[in-house]
Amino acid sequence: MNLIQPFAALRPAPSRANDVVAPPYDVLSTEEARERAHGRPWSFLHISKPEIDLPAGTDPYAPEVYAKAAQNLRAMVEAGVLTRDPAPCYYAYRIVMGSHSQTGLVAAASVADYDTNRIRKHEFTRPDKEDDRVRQIDALDAQTGPVLLAYPDAPEVDAILAAASAGTPDSDAKLDGVRHTLWVIRDAATQARLTSAFNAMHALYIADGHHRSASASRIAAARRAANPGHTGNEPYNFFLSVIFPAHEMRIMDYNRVITDLNGLSAASFLEKLGGAFSVETASEPVKPSRPGEFGLYLDHRWYNLAIRPELIPADPVGRLDVSLLQNNLIAPLLGITDPRRDKRIDFVGGIRGLAELEKRVNSGEMALALSLHPTGMADLMAVADANEVMPPKSTWFEPKLADGLASHLLV
Repeated sequence: MNLIQPFAALRPAPSRANDVVAPPYDVLSTEEARERAHGRPWSFLHISKPEIDLPAGTDPYAPEVYAKAAQNLRAMVEAGVLTRDPAPCYYAYRIVMGSHSQTGLVAAASVADYDTNRIRKHEFTRPDKEDDRVRQIDALDAQTGPVLLAYPDAPEVDAILAAASAGTPDSDAKLDGVRHTLWVIRDAATQARLTSAFNAMHALYIADGHHRSASASRIAAARRAANPGHTGNEPYNFFLSVIFPAHEMRIMDYNRVITDLNGLSAASFLEKLGGAFSVETASEPVKPSRPGEFGLYLDHRWYNLAIRPELIPADPVGRLDVSLLQNNLIAPLLGITDPRRDKRIDFVGGIRGLAELEKRVNSGEMALALSLHPTGMADLMAVADANEVMPPKSTWFEPKLADGLASHLLV
């Protein structure tokens, strides 16, 4: 079975992409989605966050919510806002955010290769979040939220995508200042080259979308068991993915803010830091320039922290900056041993900037903030190759994919 294959996408009709595209379902609250979709009847939020079309207070996991999503999808198809390609295709997809640009491939990725870890994971999933996506896919008979994947160095694929995205795009939309463009790759020979090139890769890597890929696996298992004529070629054996070259992907810092000093005074806390870090006062906000360096904001002052080299382990998880900070500062000094559940810690994506860290501390909401150097793609891939799991809130990918540019129908 192929690692990836073309599929006949359901996507916006010509000139309708700006009417349709929406942020990913999991970056907006229900109220934010309701506000964003107001006056926009064809926004994909009506499919990805369908509770916005039901009375306020509706449980977003209620059966009627998933039924509403299916109803809204049918309405968009019947109105001609979404149309399905007549034959399987690949799609070149470019995202441009400021000076950053990345070009990848929209494809159907193999569930079997996910199940055998050729499509590699680096996060745990939560059953309740998987259940939500399973119900959504079942109700729609479609996968509408793409999994963000990375492929290792493959100059041939880079070249094919560059050529495929050289002309006028088939879809072109702007979302929150980010440009999303899509080119349909219909040529059979080009499709075959892409399929062959991906088949030669040892692995693909999940960057974002662990719950979406896990739910696709569960859907495939259930439908396989219920289908006595199962062949392995059915659409449910593949899941919607957007695959970018790892060298083009951008991970931003994922910073920490903490409510208190665990009973320590500021002076005592700074003194104890010296056991694992060198500590220097900084004259400006600290955005770490390399791994092993951190910024600390405390009492209206910034500090440069650098982990002592002898404390950096060799294993791919332990040497991550998020692990070094957790194991040498957050747990031993601040007493936060489970950052997934402890309410004393919160996480701030680097897209919000260092000013957000200062704001959270200066307001009195938080006692201190810690800025980190971004996790590298090579580090993420090393963790996945070792079949290990990254600590929570290790990566913040920007730019985000848009929902609605291409959906994978299971019928």
